[in-house]
Amino acid sequence: MSACCRHVLGLLLSIIGFLGTIFICALPLWKVSAFVGSSITTSQIHFVGLWVTCVMRSTGKMQCKSYNSIQDLPKDLQGARVLIVFAIIIQFCGILLSVVGSKCINFVPNKWQKTKVVIASGVLFFIAGILVALPVSSCWINLTNSMNSNSLFLDNFETVEPGAVLYIGWATAGLLCLGGGLLCCSFSSRNETEYEVGYSRAESVEAR
Repeated sequence: MSACCRHVLGLLLSIIGFLGTIFICALPLWKVSAFVGSSITTSQIHFVGLWVTCVMRSTGKMQCKSYNSIQDLPKDLQGARVLIVFAIIIQFCGILLSVVGSKCINFVPNKWQKTKVVIASGVLFFIAGILVALPVSSCWINLTNSMNSNSLFLDNFETVEPGAVLYIGWATAGLLCLGGGLLCCSFSSRNETEYEVGYSRAESVEAR
């Protein structure tokens, strides 16, 4: 695969990861808990997100409420909100650096500087992938422990399950790390070629 193809593919995967990070930040599907009461009319489903919490009752009506402060969030999601927002900011900076270091844009005329800019963008995307994976994995572990502890009580009518955001988060983290890795090595082969061509030109000049 050529250096240009690696650059384009890495940027494309990183942009998809950026969109995925926005989705998991906005969607209230980090935790899904279902409560079944003594009658079907009292059953309801809770959806927990980083910004809002929603309740769907048995009638099919959903009500959402935003958190007044970060302290209202569950403890395992308080750090998740900070990390996800920080990851979005890092990815936005990474996209800007990757576009600036692109071959078809002359914001940075020096090829060495372009290489450094693109490598920096790849490092930012890789770091963002780790920042996304950390809260997603932590929330999954906490939910697994909670489900195991709740299974010990037979009179417990509330079930807690991982939301769709956790699965999207893992895929997003993988795309960000893969895209960042491709960006970091997208200019390696081109630089090697430029060195070889430069060396051969120097020999031809001396021969003349």
